[in-house]
Amino acid sequence: MHLHEISFPSARPIDGYGPGFFRIDGKVHRGAALVTAGGISRWEGLEDTAALLALAGEVDVIILGTGPQIAHPPAALRKALEDAGLGVEPMGTPAACRTYNVLLSEGRRIAAALLPI
Repeated sequence: MHLHEISFPSARPIDGYGPGFFRIDGKVHRGAALVTAGGISRWEGLEDTAALLALAGEVDVIILGTGPQIAHPPAALRKALEDAGLGVEPMGTPAACRTYNVLLSEGRRIAAALLPI
């Protein structure tokens, strides 16, 4: 088996997470976070549709970390994102962090909207 170290020269990977926080690009962020290859911002949660819709044209898919367990996003949120041409993939936050990093390493146009565990 060959192992390859993944580098993120101009992107911000998710390094870790814990109760109420994320470590992104070596810095701790408390609360919910919106992460793209280009930056990190605070996200106000599932009601903060505007922050996600602002990513239209910039990303193709939003990985939605729904907390410790997978949960369905509100139907209105899913519809608004899909109407804006954004795919949304809900999953538990731990899986969302891992998935984001893998897709980021592939150079995909993605974002992660993460609720803390």
